[in-house]
Amino acid sequence: MFSGLSIRGRCLLAAAVASAVCALVLDERDLLRVAAFLAALPLFASAVSARGGSGLTAHRELEPRRVEVGATATVRLRLTSRSGTPLGEMRLTDDVPATLGGDARRALHSPTRRKGAFVEYQVHAELRGVHHIGPLRCRAADPFGLSSFSRELLPTTRFTVVPRVFELSGLPNGFGSGAGETGSGNARAGEGADDSTVREYRQGDDIRRVHWKTTARRDELMVRTEERPERGGTTVLLDQRAAAHRGTGKHSSLEWAISASASICSHLRRNGLRPRLVGAGGAPVPEDGRTHPHLSGEAGENLLLEALAALQPSARRELTDGADPAEGQNLVAVLGRTTLTGANELASLRPAGARSLALLLNTERWNTDGRGDEQAAVARRLRDRGWTVVTVDGPVTPVARAWESLCGQSTRPDVLWTER
Repeated sequence: MFSGLSIRGRCLLAAAVASAVCALVLDERDLLRVAAFLAALPLFASAVSARGGSGLTAHRELEPRRVEVGATATVRLRLTSRSGTPLGEMRLTDDVPATLGGDARRALHSPTRRKGAFVEYQVHAELRGVHHIGPLRCRAADPFGLSSFSRELLPTTRFTVVPRVFELSGLPNGFGSGAGETGSGNARAGEGADDSTVREYRQGDDIRRVHWKTTARRDELMVRTEERPERGGTTVLLDQRAAAHRGTGKHSSLEWAISASASICSHLRRNGLRPRLVGAGGAPVPEDGRTHPHLSGEAGENLLLEALAALQPSARRELTDGADPAEGQNLVAVLGRTTLTGANELASLRPAGARSLALLLNTERWNTDGRGDEQAAVARRLRDRGWTVVTVDGPVTPVARAWESLCGQSTRPDVLWTER
């Protein structure tokens, strides 16, 4: 009860104690009555405030519960009171993260009656991620401002903001129709056919599939693949390394790369190319195995968007783990800052004949006016190795325009022009 007293209430209580002491010293009974009144008033107010909101129930609805970056959602609160109109002033606050529109504590000042009250407000999704709205708290105070108590009515509610998916058009030259036929798109390279049909041993693989010749040469267990990758399959490589990106918030190069990867996967899926999204090091996205590595149907794409919403920058330094991230399939890479060594390693892992394309982000332009000479050298190196490369020169470059330029390129170098 004493913890809820305001400064005014504590002052009254202190005055009551002082009056009582003076009444005893001076033998003034009237002053003692004043002391009793001064002590009873804040204690009574505290008892009333402590009961405020005890009969109040609330329900929160989000419409929709998942939106793209830049979209708006509506939060609806339905409040009912089993004990009728609460005494005193009651305020309800619903905490909203700054990433959903800044300071958005919503207050209901009017008393809530038995039949219920409704509060509705909107949140703006400014940044990709998994956010939480709430908790909803009730603060009850007495009319004299002598005390106040806070009670949590509702826990937090999950609100997902997925990366924005842009409408793309066209396909790069050499990409299959998605029918799944095998052909030149599966051509492999390396020192002999043995190297092209093996991969690293994984737990659960049949020991009879171990390829001992390659195992001896590489000094690690390698197994034969069960089947050749289909031409219709395409791998999208998202470079999510923290060291490879610049900028902060929704305008960072990482957010551009994530949005571009989501848009490319969605576009390829609509064209029957069965996209497969992997991160730096070849780890599939999502990593929890809830969906087939190839996105199939709307459910698979929804799982991918949910995974991208929760994706965090990686602390790893290397782009690959020494294996072809596309496993011999066509590859579309969305790369951040990449060194010449990293570009050489990535290009050396790709089999001859398989299509390799890259959107290379000039990350120095994301927060400075840097020249990006190293990225230009990386682009030239990849083109020399047969890649189709488009350099994205800043955050104002539209994803759809970058993809259109990539589709239109074969071996001709191109740097996107952007308005400043």
